[in-house]
Amino acid sequence: MEIVKIPRRFDFAQDRFAFANELIWNYEPDPATGRMAFCPRVPKPDYAHRCFVMVRAARQFLYNARWSSEATGTTDDYYRRQIRKVLARSARRPCAAGDEVVIEGYPDLHAFSTAKEKLLKEECGGAWQSYVLRSHWRMIFPISRKHQLATAARLITSLEQSICPIIHLVTFPALKINHGMIVFAAKEGGNEKVFTAYDPNNPDAPAELHFDCSRKTFSLAANRYWAGGDLNIIQIYQNWWM
Repeated sequence: MEIVKIPRRFDFAQDRFAFANELIWNYEPDPATGRMAFCPRVPKPDYAHRCFVMVRAARQFLYNARWSSEATGTTDDYYRRQIRKVLARSARRPCAAGDEVVIEGYPDLHAFSTAKEKLLKEECGGAWQSYVLRSHWRMIFPISRKHQLATAARLITSLEQSICPIIHLVTFPALKINHGMIVFAAKEGGNEKVFTAYDPNNPDAPAELHFDCSRKTFSLAANRYWAGGDLNIIQIYQNWWM
């Protein structure tokens, strides 16, 4: 397979949050039906329903923050101010060179979120912000195979243009999945494109999304919250209406 080279600075080891978007439910695959059985988690998690909040914020840090290992009397008040400055910036386009928000004392977002998990969780946004999105209108309209073929091509183009696409994974009207990820790499070979993504539900390892070119269909393998199978993808945070 030929690796599609993407000239950008996103690095899974550095540019992801160290903590996860927690799951409200415990999921277990049902061998008889292939579906997920689920029951509430006890105790109830205190940081959930924030997948879109986290991917948006991760790209805001990617596009707008500059990390410095030097620290000059930094405090939590300082970090809170810098986080708010970053989150006030656009998630759709990088800031101008030299206009980055400097965050002292840490080399990258992963290290910062390891040390300042509580602070980032307080500032990145509430669960409601994962539901009040400009893009949610799109999933209620039919998503054709032509649309998905164009989406796969656009993801490749975005990566080649140094854009790390934010994607909305969805099935509708049966909402078996309604989730956000950041795509940061792709490879093509034969009848398939494979996209590598940051999944805020699982910060320990990248996710892989497969696109079958003949079926014009995306799929995601089974994991701890998804039974596996076909789904639709919408690229979001790319313009003023999406």
